[in-house]
Amino acid sequence: MPTLSVLHPIVLLLIVLLSAWDSAGERPYYGTSRREEIVASNAVVATDDGRCSEIGIEVLKEGGHAVDAAVAASLCLGVVSGASSGIGGGSFMLIRLKNGHTQAIDMREVAPLKASEDMYHGNETLKKVGILSVAVPGQLAGLHKAWEEHGTLPWERLVEPARKLAHNGFAISPYVHYEMEQTKSGIFADPGLREVYTRNGRLLNTNDTCYNKKLAKTLHQIAKQGIEVFYNGSVGVNLINDIQKAGGILNLTDLRRYQPKIRKPIIEHVLGHKLISFPPPSSGGATMILMLNILAQYPIPSGLGGPLGVHRKIEALKNAFAVRSNLGDPDFVNITAVLSDMLSVSFAKQLKKNISDSRTYGPRHYGGKWNPLNDHGTSHMSIIDEERNAVAITNTVNAYFGAQILSPSTGITLNNEMDDFSMPLNSTSESQLHPPPAPANFIRPGKRPLSSMSPTIILKNGKLKAVMGASGGANIIAGTTQVLLNYFVHKMNPLSAVMAPRFYHQWIPNIAYYENWTSVIDDHYQMSSFTLASLAKKKHVLEKFTSGVICQFIEHETKELREQDGGRELIESIVEDGSAGKLVGVSDPRKGGYPAGY
Repeated sequence: MPTLSVLHPIVLLLIVLLSAWDSAGERPYYGTSRREEIVASNAVVATDDGRCSEIGIEVLKEGGHAVDAAVAASLCLGVVSGASSGIGGGSFMLIRLKNGHTQAIDMREVAPLKASEDMYHGNETLKKVGILSVAVPGQLAGLHKAWEEHGTLPWERLVEPARKLAHNGFAISPYVHYEMEQTKSGIFADPGLREVYTRNGRLLNTNDTCYNKKLAKTLHQIAKQGIEVFYNGSVGVNLINDIQKAGGILNLTDLRRYQPKIRKPIIEHVLGHKLISFPPPSSGGATMILMLNILAQYPIPSGLGGPLGVHRKIEALKNAFAVRSNLGDPDFVNITAVLSDMLSVSFAKQLKKNISDSRTYGPRHYGGKWNPLNDHGTSHMSIIDEERNAVAITNTVNAYFGAQILSPSTGITLNNEMDDFSMPLNSTSESQLHPPPAPANFIRPGKRPLSSMSPTIILKNGKLKAVMGASGGANIIAGTTQVLLNYFVHKMNPLSAVMAPRFYHQWIPNIAYYENWTSVIDDHYQMSSFTLASLAKKKHVLEKFTSGVICQFIEHETKELREQDGGRELIESIVEDGSAGKLVGVSDPRKGGYPAGY
């Protein structure tokens, strides 16, 4: 065990400050000297990988729209962070324009036409990994749709940086190397992944140069010919041939029929702010709002501070996740009533009555009818441009490297999004310990599986205040909500709000996961023993979580009085209408990314 004197200074600082805040309810302040935080007056792009943040900012410097930056940075992430996102997957993009107009572009993957409710015959392995786990990719169609409506720069200009990275090579980041290690056997088992991510019989190491020449060629064709070459052209033909040779069920009709959906965002007033969030098939927005409405019944902020506040937040999560399991794709399932409940303050007040300050309960106490799914992966980015157009977009191929198959002729990593559907039980014996799977999320051809992705835009007094979201599967909801509470309720500065240690709960399994781990850049995240002891006394089942949700957060400072370092100060750098002002961007250090701005 190392002594305190030899610990990394940042690790030591975090342990001391986080423990103090966690036990006493005080807000830590980490300062502004880390590369994971940037202060800018014009624009900010915050992504999981600093190279993609910089690509997005260069687009904005050339006069591009926030959507242009989102397209370029998303395509970049599909190259340098291919374990988490890419054009073989899908995305949710939330947009708020400078004039106040909002839009949700659903580019979620869909089940193939030949898919069926019982296609896996109880074999969950086929659902989780391999060619039958692949759903119809939608990211490229959605990015192009957003660009058609809002973009100002040429499409080819936005695709070129990603093509160049794939062709000329890029250094493997520490986090991608971590993802590679977690899926090592799958990489070596697949010829496509093996060609890109290994050399001389070993995995590429951190900082090794990686090439994906086939993907570079694919991106070149997409840049020159548009998305038709993917959905109804040579790239699509090659992709489908690869899939069918491997035994998959996708066909060209699946690609040709794919369409992104333009949906109406969820917009609700919570805790003195207006939250703009993504509607189903994302469960993130509704679940987060329900949790916040439950917590709003306590004194603010005192009722949410210290160990008791942590207990109440966990209980709100458990209640909200029990209701979440009723959601599904609104084009296939009538979710009007459950969605109305989840957005209702009176419904939240009823659920708050389920919460005891002295103890927690087993899953049945919270009344959920269906067993929730644990979705995976993802990559998030937040963007505010010079005109104060805002974009929050979460991209995914689901699990690390998706289906763990890379199309050998196109260089595209295939998603395993079919794993996000629920699957009927084989026998009644399987439901004795837990509720049965949710029928609202059963497979249907053309249906989109339920997701936890939670891109969010927040307004204060009608003005843009923050853009946020996260990656990390089903834990996205808990992670995003905690960052929001840290900033808006506990009055932490943006960096502190993102860096504070977190807990996670999904109702089932009945386990409260708490962060206790060291990130790829040697930051240590750990909840205090005082808080953990308090939770244990309340009968929480505790388990160490050696990972964490990755949040990208941008603050837009508007003219207001704000608590800062024990005093109050007037933010002076804002014009009267709040349309411009200082931007503070934070990329979560847990993944090693950093934001860019100017």
